[in-house]
Amino acid sequence: MLDYTLEHELKEQGYAAVCGVDEAGRGPLCGPVVAAACILPLDFALPELNDSKKLTAKKREKLFDVICQNALAYCIAEASVEEIDRLNILEADLLAMRRAIEGLSIKADFALIDGNIARDFLIPAKAVVHGDAISPSIAAASILAKVTRDRQCEELDRAYPQYGIAKHKGYGTKQHMEALREYGPAPIHRKQFIRFLEKE
Repeated sequence: MLDYTLEHELKEQGYAAVCGVDEAGRGPLCGPVVAAACILPLDFALPELNDSKKLTAKKREKLFDVICQNALAYCIAEASVEEIDRLNILEADLLAMRRAIEGLSIKADFALIDGNIARDFLIPAKAVVHGDAISPSIAAASILAKVTRDRQCEELDRAYPQYGIAKHKGYGTKQHMEALREYGPAPIHRKQFIRFLEKE
């Protein structure tokens, strides 16, 4: 159940601007990983708000606009395919999150991070497992990140239509794997994620 319990507890501890942070695109074989940070007014009620994975694409698009209009501050950032290959996906993921936090127009003084890892941030941070189903701030960030990543996949599909990215969003589906074997990888593919091709 989404409520502002975590945000209110932190406010009582003296933190003035708590942001929720989440990412999208950690598992796919191609494209950047996207992270978003979002600071919501603690009286902002959005009944439809939920973990982005539990919403339809149409609903996420609608909520994206509502969140952008009502957030006190938000920032969407990414780490590139090259950074993913150089650093590994976890470190690239954390890098994108740090960029999102640092890009906020209102400086956050605490970050609620979806997942089980919260390290190397410039402000105090807490990892919240399944945070996008607990904290409205994290849920909002998850929608911003997911919608942005899906829009990027549409663009990648137009640039590289042979892979069917608009359909599978870059994940290692049967269609994607078959296309990789037929056409070979493109510059958008994460080398660390497609090493299986070398063994075939």
